[in-house]
Amino acid sequence: MSHDATGFRETGGVQMHIGYARSSTVEQEAGYQAQIKSLKAAGCEKVFAEKLSSLEQRPQLETAIDYAREGDALVVTKLDRLARSVAHLVAIGERLDAKGVSLKVLEQAIDTSTSTGKLMFNMLGAIAQFERELMLERQREGVAKAKAEGKYKGRAPTARAKAPEVWQLHKDGIRPTEIARRLRISRASVYRVLGP
Repeated sequence: MSHDATGFRETGGVQMHIGYARSSTVEQEAGYQAQIKSLKAAGCEKVFAEKLSSLEQRPQLETAIDYAREGDALVVTKLDRLARSVAHLVAIGERLDAKGVSLKVLEQAIDTSTSTGKLMFNMLGAIAQFERELMLERQREGVAKAKAEGKYKGRAPTARAKAPEVWQLHKDGIRPTEIARRLRISRASVYRVLGP
């Protein structure tokens, strides 16, 4: 494996294994280092790693996906190191698939370059879709029940609905930040109402 000055990878037709490790900021260093060690032991020539919570944006994951080329494999130790939810996992899988990059998960023995691994991954996608449909169904049922009981209020009033109050406070010399705080709307909403 070699890199020229522009970062071009000469793989000689051999698939490159690219590792991704993530540890939350509260986890111990040992777990983080163990992931990196496992990825290198699995043949990863390059490992992208970061320490952040599961809810934060993952710049190193984005870099790893961008770095991967057709025929490469993105390797992680466990699914929860890669994605924050099944839906997020499916979205990542679709991006990799579009690039011709496979996904390997060491502890769950998933490898989307094989028919069995692809089947397992597709089952996860089906479960994610099923969960989403169930959630939407429960939400619709809740709204219908609340309407039937006369408790449904709909969405909270938007900033547009509060435009007269915004203008009045503005005429009274109140600054946009204070208007936003008093009316419990965003400062951007105040500026939208007041215009240029």
